[in-house]
Amino acid sequence: MSFEMLVALDVADDEIYAQYRREMTPILSRYNGSFGYDFKVSEVLISQVSAPINRVFSVRFPSEDMKNQFFNDKEYMAVKQHYFTPSVRATTLIASYEKPDS
Repeated sequence: MSFEMLVALDVADDEIYAQYRREMTPILSRYNGSFGYDFKVSEVLISQVSAPINRVFSVRFPSEDMKNQFFNDKEYMAVKQHYFTPSVRATTLIASYEKPDS
């Protein structure tokens, strides 16, 4: 089993967000995390939140504990503050779940 999250964002600045992804990916890898899917969204037909959505992705970890360690990592939090915060207007956690390994 692995742990996966399906996340939606409203990205305001694609260039800064791309830099966030470049900077955080090595940290994500240290926790054996990876992206499963990644979409730029042109139209949202149904949503349960009022925040706009223009990006949807899945991120997975070997366990929920590894996910928690990653998001609490001091180096990750610094990268998030520097790049994610100024580039993303809204974050929506669509779902989080345990997923059987393929």
